[in-house]
Amino acid sequence: MLNIKRRRVLGGLAGLGGASLVGSATPLWAQAARPGSAPAKNRVVTRLAPKLRIVIPANAGGGWDQTGRALGAALVGAGATDEVEYENKGGKGGTLGLAYYAEKYNSDPDTLLMGGMVMVGAIALQKPAVDLSRISPIARLTSDYLVVVVAANSPIRNISDLAERMRTNPKDVPVAGGSAGGVDHMFAGVFTRGSRGRPEDLVYLPFAGGAEVVQSVLSGKALVGISGYSEFSEQLASGKLRAIGVSSRRAVFDIPAIREQGVDVEMANWRAVFTGQGVTVARQAEMVESVKAATAHESWQKTLRQNYWNSSWLAGPGLPSFIDFDLTTSRVMVHLLKLKA
Repeated sequence: MLNIKRRRVLGGLAGLGGASLVGSATPLWAQAARPGSAPAKNRVVTRLAPKLRIVIPANAGGGWDQTGRALGAALVGAGATDEVEYENKGGKGGTLGLAYYAEKYNSDPDTLLMGGMVMVGAIALQKPAVDLSRISPIARLTSDYLVVVVAANSPIRNISDLAERMRTNPKDVPVAGGSAGGVDHMFAGVFTRGSRGRPEDLVYLPFAGGAEVVQSVLSGKALVGISGYSEFSEQLASGKLRAIGVSSRRAVFDIPAIREQGVDVEMANWRAVFTGQGVTVARQAEMVESVKAATAHESWQKTLRQNYWNSSWLAGPGLPSFIDFDLTTSRVMVHLLKLKA
């Protein structure tokens, strides 16, 4: 589907060698996802069913869980349904939930699946039997930046301190983040490489939820945590954690950008909603319209503000191309960074 683009990114990334992993060949997942056209307000909402189901391939409390439940509330608020049931099936970067969904709900017109960049990376790393070919994307919903945190009493004061440790001995700097192969893991590898350290020596501790990432840093099991701002906001506000950098081009959340502190890397996470391959094209089109109307609802807009997420709407022919490009790039990065499951 994207042969020309694939050759371009494969050649560009393979030629980087020991150089920085960003620049003119920067892949889509290493950039802030550019928002698409904003969902129009006061849309005529297609009523999908009295009751919908959303499968969330992660544990309760994390980014996918928050996104899925916020989408469900907005679908109810917009009139697309009266009730939404949620099923959490966490593990292995969403690939367990993906397999469960494909097996049980492939042709169910009333069941949606959450996913995103974490799942794409996990598929690239793990090569599971059930992959993205078994589902159809409905819409990309949000994007957000990654925040790097340390415990309040950590001797690591800034990104320069962390980069120096990564350069000299990454094995002494365990990093906690989301599932293996996900965007947090990718970013940890990119940061290590950008610090002129050895990504193959990275000690990465994968967790299924943001609460576990927080606890690992607070307990000292990990020296560094990587996740979205919303996962750390409570502990940052209480002073238990300190944010030392954010993966954006410039400072956000009053946190200095990592690239402005001397390590030229950046990356954005994204989340999307999917349906099964067995769902008809006509039903998929109805889903797109209902989800688009839901994202214009006030409850959804409030969630974006509360969680510091960026609206990043994308649907239609460009969405499969976007995901295909990210998957190809992730496979290249798994190889270049020598990431391990």
